[in-house]
Amino acid sequence: MSTRASQFSARVERRDELSPHLVRLTLSTEGFVSTGIPDEWVGLVVPGQFQSRYYTVRSYRDGELVLDVVVHEVGLVTEWVVRDGCVGSTVTITEPKGSYALPEGAQWQLLVGDLTGLPAMARIVEESSLPTRVWAEVPDDLSSYLPPGTDVSWVDGPLSEVVASLDWPPGEGYFWMAGESAQMRAIRKHLMRERGLPAAAYDVMGYWRASTGRQPRAVDPGPIWREGKAQGLSDEEIWSRYDEARS
Repeated sequence: MSTRASQFSARVERRDELSPHLVRLTLSTEGFVSTGIPDEWVGLVVPGQFQSRYYTVRSYRDGELVLDVVVHEVGLVTEWVVRDGCVGSTVTITEPKGSYALPEGAQWQLLVGDLTGLPAMARIVEESSLPTRVWAEVPDDLSSYLPPGTDVSWVDGPLSEVVASLDWPPGEGYFWMAGESAQMRAIRKHLMRERGLPAAAYDVMGYWRASTGRQPRAVDPGPIWREGKAQGLSDEEIWSRYDEARS
């Protein structure tokens, strides 16, 4: 059985600068089917490149796919998305995957993340009826980005200290977090060893890797994700395998 991911062509219809570090791309595509998982992501391959970069699906309706792209100092997509000429381009996207898995009986959820995790947190808030608390570390004023009424604290990292100081609500809940990979590894250990949370009670993902220079992606998460799923591994086991491969 082939594990090759489905791919779709998409056309960039609009480019909107939400902040100096966040650009919204609105794409038109056919054949795409959303998973309905609020933190779902797709691989994006831009013109002139063969490597994919992964982005949260902010929304998908009636053939219109919205991706909010974080602008880093360097990067394959950054160099392309900062140009107005990206509008009208044809890009490739892969089939969506998601990780968010609310445990049965959860009474609340806590969401923590940096700018790369903000699109997923916004969508989770929109689509969940549970009491939800958000902590977000962002470099710009994005106070209007999250849905109105969101219980949010805008923090000035490091996120590891934010997590260590959390007041956990009583009862069963769910903790979701995304950010820089090295920080996420440390936070996973904290949740598992110090908080003693069961694996189903949290999902902590490394969305990007700090680097002092331009580097190609050393390890593509796509094949690791597909192989792990084929082997019946949990999301936590797959992400741990991915972190180990990158290290």
